[in-house]
Amino acid sequence: MRASAFLYPWDVVGDPRAAARIADLGVEQVTLAAAYHSTRALTPRHPRHRVVTAEHAAVLYEPDGRWASRTLRPYPAGAWAPGDTYQEAADALAAAGLDVHTWVVLAHNSRMGAEHPDTSVVNAYGDRYPWAPCVAQPATRAYLTDLAAEAATRPGAGGTELESCGWYGLAHLHAHDKIAGVGLGEAGQYLMSLCFCGGCRAGYAGHGHDPDELAAAVRLALDPVWRGAATDPGWAGVEKLLGAETAAVTRVWREGCARALQEAAVGAVRAAAPDGFRVLLHADPVAHHCGANAGVDPRHILSVADGVVVPCTSGPAPLAPFAAHAGPDTVLAANLTVVAGMGGSPGTLAADARAAARLGATELRLYHAGLASDDDLALVRTALSQIA
Repeated sequence: MRASAFLYPWDVVGDPRAAARIADLGVEQVTLAAAYHSTRALTPRHPRHRVVTAEHAAVLYEPDGRWASRTLRPYPAGAWAPGDTYQEAADALAAAGLDVHTWVVLAHNSRMGAEHPDTSVVNAYGDRYPWAPCVAQPATRAYLTDLAAEAATRPGAGGTELESCGWYGLAHLHAHDKIAGVGLGEAGQYLMSLCFCGGCRAGYAGHGHDPDELAAAVRLALDPVWRGAATDPGWAGVEKLLGAETAAVTRVWREGCARALQEAAVGAVRAAAPDGFRVLLHADPVAHHCGANAGVDPRHILSVADGVVVPCTSGPAPLAPFAAHAGPDTVLAANLTVVAGMGGSPGTLAADARAAARLGATELRLYHAGLASDDDLALVRTALSQIA
């Protein structure tokens, strides 16, 4: 089973042993960040530093001239990844015999939300989510589409993985996050992630629903949740709180916007990429979910992209809906966290990989080789040798 390890360029650049260390794990591929959100990352083996602070969402290469006259444009990285750090890392990894695919984060950008607040998701209470660009807005969607095409097709890359290619919402793990005091449940999370920016308000109106009345209905539906009432699981919980007809209006609008972005982004990447270039999406098989693993309809997304990367750290069940619509060449990559300190289980990687394969996984993604301890990596190395 083909395996790829996630990496940041700063895990490699400045560490002459990094590429060989990753190749020694037994992976065939590296999924290397080319456009990424703000983060603070540990680098436990780097000879020059131990912590890298990426202060804002940025591209980790030098963007080209297509952005010269654009209001929305990618931000170059600061001192944490100057110049074309991506390419420097990619070249070192390729020299070690590894295939390199790009890792591109799209609709997750708090700096854009701070500098261009009208681009952000706005909830039913009027609160803006600066980390979450509204994918319904044509200008934002055009920016994300062009970013996907540029960041995905870096020189020498054999494919890309598009993260956050859909709606982002409340659940973000923002800096010093303090929103867990009330258990919202899946239904509450959905209602708190509904967008009421100008573009979405017009969209709801176009579907025959007054946006002011809809926002008021969402606030009313959330009242018992704020008082501590439990919500039913799944979409049934949303319908119980909001009403089936009203809930359906929100879902039709949102899923249409997400599909438009996904189709446009994949199409733009393919138009810019060489033959044989693989385009995968980080995806959740529940279409109304939002976040880094965008909620999708499995049948639709597998008619658009070459495959999906599916979160499986909590178990392989999310693979099954995709496997039901997979063709002979579809890539179903099970994404398994191998950092014990982040909730991963590198010691059970071999068993977890076999369980994922039984539900249709064709490849593995290992999150995250740069963040893992030496002990974690030793367990990964052993597991991949057993799988092979």
